[in-house]
Amino acid sequence: MLRGKVKKRIRCIFLCAMMVFACILSKLGYEQIFRHDAIMERAFRLWQRDFAIAGTRGSILTSDGVVLAQDMPASSVVVVPSQIENPLETAEKLAEILNAEEDDLYEKITKKVSTQKLQPEGRQINDQQRAAIEALDMEGVYLVSDSQRYYPKGNYLGQVLGFTGIDNQGLAGLELQYEDVLKAQNGSLKIPFDAKGQNVTLYEEEYEASGNGINVILTIDSHIQDVMEREMTNLMERYEPKQALAIALNPNTGEILGMVSKPDFDPNDYQAYDQDIINRNLPIWMSYEPGSTFKSVTFASALELDLFDMFEDTYYDKGYEMVEGARIKSWRAGGHGLQTFLQVLENSSNPGFVEISRRMGVDRLYEYVTLFGFGEKTGIDLPGESTGIFFDKEAMGELEAATVAFGQGIAVTPIQLVCAFSAIVNGGTLYTPYITKGFVDPVSGDTLLDVQPSAKRRVIREETSEKMRYALESVVANGGGKNAYIEGYRIGGKTGTAQKAVNGVYLENEYILSFLSAAPMEDPQIVIYVAADAPQNDVQYGGTVVAPVVKAMYEDILPYLGIEPCDDQIPKKLVWPETEAVIVEDFVGKKKSEVQQEGVIFEFIGDGDVVCDQLPQAGVTLNDQGRVWVYLEKDSFK
Repeated sequence: MLRGKVKKRIRCIFLCAMMVFACILSKLGYEQIFRHDAIMERAFRLWQRDFAIAGTRGSILTSDGVVLAQDMPASSVVVVPSQIENPLETAEKLAEILNAEEDDLYEKITKKVSTQKLQPEGRQINDQQRAAIEALDMEGVYLVSDSQRYYPKGNYLGQVLGFTGIDNQGLAGLELQYEDVLKAQNGSLKIPFDAKGQNVTLYEEEYEASGNGINVILTIDSHIQDVMEREMTNLMERYEPKQALAIALNPNTGEILGMVSKPDFDPNDYQAYDQDIINRNLPIWMSYEPGSTFKSVTFASALELDLFDMFEDTYYDKGYEMVEGARIKSWRAGGHGLQTFLQVLENSSNPGFVEISRRMGVDRLYEYVTLFGFGEKTGIDLPGESTGIFFDKEAMGELEAATVAFGQGIAVTPIQLVCAFSAIVNGGTLYTPYITKGFVDPVSGDTLLDVQPSAKRRVIREETSEKMRYALESVVANGGGKNAYIEGYRIGGKTGTAQKAVNGVYLENEYILSFLSAAPMEDPQIVIYVAADAPQNDVQYGGTVVAPVVKAMYEDILPYLGIEPCDDQIPKKLVWPETEAVIVEDFVGKKKSEVQQEGVIFEFIGDGDVVCDQLPQAGVTLNDQGRVWVYLEKDSFK
């Protein structure tokens, strides 16, 4: 009886075991027959080692096609730890080639991972290092394709472009702003290895192609930027300011044509520079009291409100005005006396602008300052823009209105000032400034996005703008901007000399000197603003330091823009010791007795009676009473 029960139990266990075994065999058969491809794919993934292949990041170019940032081919080092038989020797050899610490490399190449990048030591190595590693032919050490960001023009537009990190990811400037546009899809090379880390030759390697980022085209004009870079470098060397900046903008669209921030940095070697230099794109970041350049905004607002006739109405500047017990003085001792309101602008009379602020009143002054865009960001497509500082309306009284009217008690950014000035001269429209012209496919060349100008609002009437163009040209011809005057070109502008304030306290003998301008005033095509922070080695006035810098820019840029000289500009008012300009006539071939020209002193060289040569040559412009050397010969000149 007991034996029968045991036998029965054994048969049950046997049958259960056979059923389990049958299920296992069925499952294995099913997997091998019906899911063979999927299993092999999963196994193959376990065998494969991925070697990343960097894609090509999009380039950044100027509007006229000059490359400012691009990817250059490079190589990087990747190791397969399981294939390295002698990690100590391998680390020693690699350390010597890569100028790295041997211990650091040893730690990396002995990690329990399938593949290991040697970074930063082995990223983007140079050609000599690549050749040395190839020559050693070390087991388990691989060179893979990589890319390195390169900025062909060095410091040029450094703060605007920004830079990328070791993984070619944008970290600052436009590189950060358009990371999603510029970045490229990485590819890979998949190589099969067995469990011991040896190549499995039974299966082929797989290659997944890398992609391309989108090219970004800027509104920057390379010629205009070149001129600005040159002149701002000269300014830095001559006057040694703490910092300086410049902006060129198309007033009819808001396009940024040029932008300079000094001191600058080379994005190719950004680690060597102070973070304050790298992170401060002064034209959009810096906030400061604008000084007298802001008077152009106040004057335009008052004209828009028809508060005076600038040619007929007058104001007597006695040297000061009292506002709520505060004495606001003129820069000229004793004042300017009786002036038209146009002369108030020309002479940059602070008491005169106090009178204008009274006529406007607090409410209307506040309205127009905000209407021109102050107290808010302009919306430029660059990271790091500041808003400036402006009073809350409730905190603005008669004294605050008076000081704001002539550019004190308010902090603005250069880009705000340039946009407001553009509205003043372009017919009255305030535009959103922009530096990105569009996005282009690097393979097909097709334009993927074409950025169009964006008008915010009309600020003043065309009639007011026309009056302001004349008034600003008159400032250059008859007022503080005379050092920017160019014969044949109608340039308008306003100088600024603003005492620096830190923590509410004005610094002794430290000023921000500036000049805000546009040309040609019959149809403005460009606005240029230059500011220098605490320059040395000269008189502290914007008209003496900065206006000549802007003039030098215009002398190069206006002909480049195809702007022809005119003959109807406002004549320059001469102040001693200035003299009238004289264009030297051609005297070659004339007799000595015929060599005459008003305003020129002649020096005769030689004993003859006929002019054979002259210095300077005909057409050269001299100041009145300039000298011309005339060379004579005895025989007739042929």
